[in-house]
Amino acid sequence: MPRDEIMEQVRRVLHELFEIEPDRVTLEANLYTDLEIDSIDAVDLLDQIRRFTGRKVSGEDFRSVRTVADLVAVIERLVA
Repeated sequence: MPRDEIMEQVRRVLHELFEIEPDRVTLEANLYTDLEIDSIDAVDLLDQIRRFTGRKVSGEDFRSVRTVADLVAVIERLVA
């Protein structure tokens, strides 16, 4: 799956779940400080990733996620 398609899915999910404006979702955006995702939101986000990819993101993989680019990279690995 192309990276730009993954990015569009991430924008859509963040908008649907947390009402984050899509133009705020950039590769450099920090999920926690820039987009104000908290730990409970992260659980919802992980569930959406599982639905989108059909694969579960391990806690180990998600611990290193800080930015949207990190999230996209994790999704790329899952779908590869």
